Amino acid sequence: MSHWRRLGIALIVLLAVVVVGTVGYLILGFDPLEALYQTVTTISTVGFREVDPLTPAGQIFTMVLILVGVGAALYAFSVLIETVIEGRLNELLGRRRMESSIASMKDHVIICGWGRVGRSIAAEVAAAGRQLVIVELDEGRVDTDPYLVVIGDATEDSVLRTAGIERASALVAAVDGDAANSFITLSARALAPALFIVARARSQDSVEKLRRAGADRVVNPQSIGGSRMAAFVVRPHVAEFLDVVMHEQALEFRLEEVPVDPSSPIAGKSLRDTGLRDRTGALVLAVRNEDGSFHTNPDPSTEIRVGQVIIAIGTQAELDALMAFVGA
Repeated sequence: MSHWRRLGIALIVLLAVVVVGTVGYLILGFDPLEALYQTVTTISTVGFREVDPLTPAGQIFTMVLILVGVGAALYAFSVLIETVIEGRLNELLGRRRMESSIASMKDHVIICGWGRVGRSIAAEVAAAGRQLVIVELDEGRVDTDPYLVVIGDATEDSVLRTAGIERASALVAAVDGDAANSFITLSARALAPALFIVARARSQDSVEKLRRAGADRVVNPQSIGGSRMAAFVVRPHVAEFLDVVMHEQALEFRLEEVPVDPSSPIAGKSLRDTGLRDRTGALVLAVRNEDGSFHTNPDPSTEIRVGQVIIAIGTQAELDALMAFVGA
C-alpha cells in the first residue's frame, strides 16, 4: 500500500472517530459545539476539564474515546510524518543518484527542452546507443524515464554544468522559443568551446542568428517537414528508402559516418589502395572534406586525408568492420 493511500485511510479513521465522539456527546446531552469541543480535547489529550460533569456512562464513553481516538490520531500523525520525510528523502536521494550518474558520464548528448521535438530527438539518440541527459524547466512536463533529467533553466550556466556540459559531446537546444535557444547556444558555447551544438529555429529569420550565437547546425522542423512531405510526392520510393535506412530496423542496410584520424592506417592512401570495399564489404558513398564540402561517389584514385569523414552504406556487420579498420 502506498504512503498516500495509508495517509488517506488514517485521516478517514480519525474523522470517523471525531464524528462518533461528537454524536456520542450529543446523546449524553451536550450542545453541538460543546460535543465537538469535548471530542477534540479528549482525542488530543490536552488535559482541559470537561465542559459539563460526566455521568458514569459519559466517563466510560470518554475512556473508550481516548483509547480509540488517541490511537487513530497518533497513527495519522505518524503516517503523515513518514510520508513527508520519506518523500523528501527519496527526492534527495534521487537527485544525488542522478547527479552521481551524470558525473560519471562522458561524450553524452544534452537535450534542452522536453516537448514533442525533444522527445523525438531523445528516442533517436537512445536508439543509436548514445547516453543522454534531458534539461527541462517545467517539472510537470517531465516523464523521461529511463532518461536522466535536470530540472532547471537551460540558459543558466549552473544548470548546464549539472548536466555535465564540460564532458558532453553534443547539445541540442530544442526549447519552444528562438530567443531561449539563442541564449542556450551562447551559454553552451562559452562553457564548452569544442561542443557540437544543434539548435532548433521556429522561424527562418532566426537561423542566421543562431549560427552567429555559436550553433554548428540550425534546424527548422517546419521547413524540413515540408521538404520531406514534398519528397514523398515527387520521389516517394527514394524518400521511403532513405527513411527505412536512417530510422527503421526493417532493412539490413545502414548509413554510417566514419572520421579519419591521424592514427588511421588509411590516411594518405587512395581509396583503391585502402581496399575498404574488399576488406569490409561497405560501400563508400561520399567523403566529406574538412571545409564541409562533399565529394560524392569518389573514384578509386581519391586520396583519403586526415580530418575527412567517410560516408558509407552497408550492413551493421560491414559498418562495424569498416569502423574497426579505419580506427574510429
